[in-house]
Amino acid sequence: MTDSPHPVPPPGLLPEVLGLTPDMLAGSLAGRMGIEVLEVGAERSVARMPVAGNTQPYGLLHGGASAALAETVGSLAAATHAGKGRIAVGVDLSATHHRAVRYGFVTAVATPLSLGRSIACYEIVVTDDEGRRVCTSRLTCALRDRPPGA
Repeated sequence: MTDSPHPVPPPGLLPEVLGLTPDMLAGSLAGRMGIEVLEVGAERSVARMPVAGNTQPYGLLHGGASAALAETVGSLAAATHAGKGRIAVGVDLSATHHRAVRYGFVTAVATPLSLGRSIACYEIVVTDDEGRRVCTSRLTCALRDRPPGA
């Protein structure tokens, strides 16, 4: 993990429908991993993360870090699709790792496979700075009414 300031999305980037503030995201796992949200929408969401601070003991990007990046960007997209007063909860995540990364950033792009009233499914492609595919993930989220106090 990195001890650098937690990246936060610029004001206005997170759709109001999410009910999230940049500070809330910065205080989460995504913030501690240095994940930067670049674009949020139901049809396409994008985030990036530094490799530094998110490696396994051999100095390679940790597969779990790629999975956390994928679930973060996919969940934001699904929550946007769910709409005001609703939340998205990940229920299934798969990740196939294609290549190792030692430095730079990885970028995740989530695009929908299926958008329903109660389930949203996204494909998330993670690439390195050269645009090479590092990881392919699929995330399924259950869409539910927002519980009181959430």
